[in-house]
Amino acid sequence: MESICISLKATATASPVNISQGRSNGGTVFWGETIRGGRDFGTQLWKSLRAENGIKKAKPGVAYSIITPEINKETMKFETPKFEAPQADPKNVASIILGGGAGTRLFPLTSQRAKPAVPIGGCYRLIDIPMSNCINSGIKKIFILTQFNSFSLNRHLARTYNFGNGVNFGDGFVEVLAATQTPGEAGKKWFQGTADAVRQFVWVFEKHIDSNADITVSCLPMDDSRAPDYGLMKIDGTGRIVQFAEKPKGPNLKTMQVDTSILGLSAQDAARYPYIASMGVYVFKTSVLLKLLTRSYPSCNDFGSEIIPSAAYLFNDYWEDIGTIKSFFDANLALTEQPPKFEFYDPKTPFYTSPRFLPPTKVDECKIVDSIISHGCFLRECSVQHSIVGVRSRLESGVDLQDTMMMGADYYQTESEIASLLAEGKVPIGVGQNTKIKNCIIDKNARIGKDVIISNTDVSVTLLASINVECSLDNFNLLSSAQAVEEAERPEDGFYIRSGITVTMKNATIRDGTVI
Repeated sequence: MESICISLKATATASPVNISQGRSNGGTVFWGETIRGGRDFGTQLWKSLRAENGIKKAKPGVAYSIITPEINKETMKFETPKFEAPQADPKNVASIILGGGAGTRLFPLTSQRAKPAVPIGGCYRLIDIPMSNCINSGIKKIFILTQFNSFSLNRHLARTYNFGNGVNFGDGFVEVLAATQTPGEAGKKWFQGTADAVRQFVWVFEKHIDSNADITVSCLPMDDSRAPDYGLMKIDGTGRIVQFAEKPKGPNLKTMQVDTSILGLSAQDAARYPYIASMGVYVFKTSVLLKLLTRSYPSCNDFGSEIIPSAAYLFNDYWEDIGTIKSFFDANLALTEQPPKFEFYDPKTPFYTSPRFLPPTKVDECKIVDSIISHGCFLRECSVQHSIVGVRSRLESGVDLQDTMMMGADYYQTESEIASLLAEGKVPIGVGQNTKIKNCIIDKNARIGKDVIISNTDVSVTLLASINVECSLDNFNLLSSAQAVEEAERPEDGFYIRSGITVTMKNATIRDGTVI
């Protein structure tokens, strides 16, 4: 997902975005929240590359945003910023949240849902993060552009942000703008990219917008190991973006190195982080945005690679690209760390999601270590370590869950339904007795039988339904330490393997005794 910020009915002095920590008493922000210890950290380090006079420090505003974990905020040293970031009244700002493309890098999690609808953190959806940050920042005029597999996303938005039972927006609004076809040759095409998605709904924004803001691209310094996963920018001495490369590799990657000390990094940190990566968060002066989309570059379809504004802000906080299975998996399990780099618990910047009205989780003689257990779960004599257990999950006796994200279920099965399924030799929703699972993403409504082993070792899937599988914790750890398979396609068996991580499909059934 990407975010765009545009101003509405701004005064002559209004310009975009002050990002800082603390309370929602002014300023604007995308993609984040406060982090532990954030109240004493000082103001956010965002700098306008288009400032002309002097240097101003950002004032306290709304909320921290999400950052890359590789950048240690306590050890990275920033020198005096060379660019300033003026403020805008959040009441005069509209947010456009781009719902993303087909989400191929997150497949199979996106096989039946849009990327923003993918569950995260046990009870949230990805869309809840930018939505909550807009709300906490005082931005309550929100457009959401959707296209692929948008049914569950639209349903979630309607339940959560519907003015009635959901979040109260006062004089604001949340409008879902779905991809559609219109008269004319150009109108026969679906969204061709991020910029094209906004262009196709320019007529909507023109009804609401009277702007006088600035143009910015949020960015952050990046090291060699992760730079190939991002759109990278090069800037000149004035801060103008002069080159952009989308996920460059090999020799092309090296050509994108820049002296990041211009963004305020110390010489030592500039050597460690020689790239400038785009976060996919843009702030536009509305008149410029409309001109770029409709007149200057009418055939360009993507903001990131084709319509990059000539300005940038350095971002120094927690931000993570979770566009791949591995990065998504790692970011989720990082929520269980103490203290986490990012968390959902700050009472001053709450994260909103669909109200489910579920009962508390019931735990019966279980061992739970460094884990998150969501609402409405049933855990019986099981072990959960460094894992996330989603809403309505059921773990039976003898289950061992390690380094696993379990997304939960959309509905309950009654005790009589479960008993009937077991009597018929079928598998109910949840994880059956004596099953051992490690390094796995379990999508919603998965049915995993008893005596199953999911550890991703270098063996073919074997059905052992007629064999009594005995697997102690020691044997399980020994088995899971064997050579892992990096990639595998087994939809007929209900799972894929991506970057060594086993992903069970939504509504999949893993039979009793299966070994993966």
